[in-house]
Amino acid sequence: MADAVHPMKLRERYSRQVLFAPIGEAGQTKLTTARAAVVGCGATGSALASLLARAGVGTLRIIDRDYVEPSNLQRQVLFDEQDAAESLPKAIAAARKIAAFNSEIVVEPHVADLTPANVAQLLGETDLVLDATDNFETRYLINDHCIEQSRPWIYAAAVGSYGVTMNILPGETACLACIFPAPPRGVVETCDTAGILNSAVNLVASIEATEALKFLVGARDKLRRTLLSFDVWTNEHSEISLGRPRADCQTCGARDFVHLAGDARPQITLCGRDSVQIHERSRPVDFAAMKVRLAPHGEVRHNDFVLKFLRAPYELTLFADGRAIIKGTTDTAVARSLYARFIGS
Repeated sequence: MADAVHPMKLRERYSRQVLFAPIGEAGQTKLTTARAAVVGCGATGSALASLLARAGVGTLRIIDRDYVEPSNLQRQVLFDEQDAAESLPKAIAAARKIAAFNSEIVVEPHVADLTPANVAQLLGETDLVLDATDNFETRYLINDHCIEQSRPWIYAAAVGSYGVTMNILPGETACLACIFPAPPRGVVETCDTAGILNSAVNLVASIEATEALKFLVGARDKLRRTLLSFDVWTNEHSEISLGRPRADCQTCGARDFVHLAGDARPQITLCGRDSVQIHERSRPVDFAAMKVRLAPHGEVRHNDFVLKFLRAPYELTLFADGRAIIKGTTDTAVARSLYARFIGS
């Protein structure tokens, strides 16, 4: 938990926010002891984490499985060219940037893929969970955990020029499974296929951050209870009332948490950008020893957080817990083979 902020410092750093009557000094003090988890630190997550950190949310837990690449810099506001050159994990890079502009809050970076095995640990002891992921698989897992634990969370997504968000208050509003009983079918646009405008990302992050502030200062009566969508390019927008939890909902009605149990989760997931993630095994990796082992087979470099192994046409990024992202294929069999051959089965 972040240390209590001296009243004078609080007034200086957050003076313009404290002047906003619905927050005031009482609300700002609540923010300094609040704990929020941000799941995903890409475009939406980095903008969201930056806003909440600057607003003075006392503890931010940032969870992300990926590393910074040059293509991220168009929209992911917490990263720079050096982060991309070093392939720094996004959670680590975000924590470093936040520390440079607000050293008074606590940032807990976790370089991890959110899974049924670690969701309780990573999301536990937080007041609010904020979605900044890029897939429904993880969102359903967040939904299961938050409904089971009666923990509020906010869903948000952006692709192209389109953004969508909604607040989920267990027991009060419909949950994600009430609105989307099954994930979208057929061809689904992603940032890798449809691109994304940084303005759409920042808009959805700003709305999500504002709703988070409302919740954390105790202004629950001001929370939006709709599914809000908008397109910043076409100017189309809509709002749909969430209503109450559905009695026939598998998750909040029947309390059947299939995603939390892991029944619907594959062991290997596609990450986009022509790559496959391997997360079947968790084991510590000695990067220095691994570099010596791999050097005869291709180009190898590493820092304290990731090891990059280039063997054309593939690029393997190995994390300290044994998880890997293999770029250059979407064939899980090829990815498995490369991992087993060079890292071990």
